[in-house]
Amino acid sequence: MLKGRKISGRGETVAANYAFGPLEDDVIIKHRLLTRTTTTRGEPPLKKLQKKFASFVSEIEKDEDNYNDCVKLSKAFLQELSTFEIPLLKSKAVIDSNVREKENFNELKDDINRQILQAQADIEDLKKQLEESKIERQHKEECEAIRKLIAKQPPRSLMQKVITDLEKEIAALEAENTASSRLLELRKKQFVLLLHVVDELQNTIEEDEKNLIEEMRVATEEQKNGMEDASGVSEAMAVD
Repeated sequence: MLKGRKISGRGETVAANYAFGPLEDDVIIKHRLLTRTTTTRGEPPLKKLQKKFASFVSEIEKDEDNYNDCVKLSKAFLQELSTFEIPLLKSKAVIDSNVREKENFNELKDDINRQILQAQADIEDLKKQLEESKIERQHKEECEAIRKLIAKQPPRSLMQKVITDLEKEIAALEAENTASSRLLELRKKQFVLLLHVVDELQNTIEEDEKNLIEEMRVATEEQKNGMEDASGVSEAMAVD
């Protein structure tokens, strides 16, 4: 069937004109296959068979002595019936073959569906195994990293010696710290005592200064008084 034609020189496609639509074509083809009322050449087989049967029946119904004609028409009808039956047998064979193929196809389809379901189940199992393998691999990598880190560390005996030396050093530092604390405390007490002595000494010096100043003042007053007394005696002697 032509679906379209191309016009030369223009490059345009002209849509094909259909006598019937696709759905109508399906109905007509189905009807023709069931009734076999059409053929590619000559008269349709079913119409030919119908005509042979009608001729045979009309000849039988005649009251004339037409036995030979009836036999001849019956043979022609039976021959046409056999001719019509051959395609039917072929069609039945094709139908039976199609039925068997359909059954085989259904079995194959069921088998494929089972295989698909099994494959899906296998895929889910493989996904779970993959996740478990990833987790296991991660754990192995972590363990390997820890092992490498441990391998980089010095031996236990050397570490124990280092720890012992550090403990001794810490003990010595603690002892030194204790001695320093005691010495600092002693120095604090000595400094407090020194401050007290300085304070006392300063007070004594201030007291001595005050006493000295007082003594000087008294001496000055006494000297002044003595000079005044000497002046009075001189004046008295002069008057005399």
